[in-house]
Amino acid sequence: MISYGLNNKVAIITGANNPQGIGATTAFAFAREGAKVVLVYKKIPRQFDENNTDKNGPDKYYKANAGNADIVENKLKEMNADYIILESDISNENNVKKIYSKVLEQYGRIDILVNNAAAGDMDGFDTIEKITQNVIDDTFAVNVRGSVLMIREFIKHHNDYGRIINLSTDSAQIFAGQITYGASKAAMEALTRSIALEVGKYGITVNSVSPGPTQTGWIDTDLEKSVIPLIPMGKLIQPEDIAETILFLASNQAKMITGQVIKVSGGHAI
Repeated sequence: MISYGLNNKVAIITGANNPQGIGATTAFAFAREGAKVVLVYKKIPRQFDENNTDKNGPDKYYKANAGNADIVENKLKEMNADYIILESDISNENNVKKIYSKVLEQYGRIDILVNNAAAGDMDGFDTIEKITQNVIDDTFAVNVRGSVLMIREFIKHHNDYGRIINLSTDSAQIFAGQITYGASKAAMEALTRSIALEVGKYGITVNSVSPGPTQTGWIDTDLEKSVIPLIPMGKLIQPEDIAETILFLASNQAKMITGQVIKVSGGHAI
């Protein structure tokens, strides 16, 4: 059994209201290790068919992201976790400052930041022929501006322990069909390397985890059949696979790993 040394560490995790998502699963992993977890989420309202929400697919995914974090909170309660759940939009600078003020008021310290929150167009407008200004602005507002603002505040308020883990995507460098989303994640990979160089003097590590096709409730049976042949390991990535990687990067064992982009993709998009 690995001891990650995270007991009583305080971890902020953004994008955490989908019970099947990477953010929530990461929160459960940190709570299991005795960390105090701060979950930040924003409801993303989209139309969905309630009749189809009992199986994996867009409707289930849309419902999860449009809701609050009640299911996630119930599991944290079952784990006897020490947690805070905040509904907030990290693309707004004042909101980010309020998040950190609340965490410091409650726990007095911040040790780990997991930038998982992400926005992206789901209606087919993220191609060069159909792209709109709103898609560009909304995607970069969360994926880049929001993440950078969260990092900036972390740097201001961290103590003697500092771990920043950004979430990218394994196709960030070439993502036809989702060009703005991919570009925003490629930007975060570049920022990961640059910020790592700037903050190494403080003992803070900055890394990026880039998931491959991960079952967060979005991938239905038909999509799974088309995606599996593209994954050399022959199966979908699970949120737990991503969470365990994040957990390691947040641990003391990873104290000399920084500025890295680590693909957890089963060999997809390498």
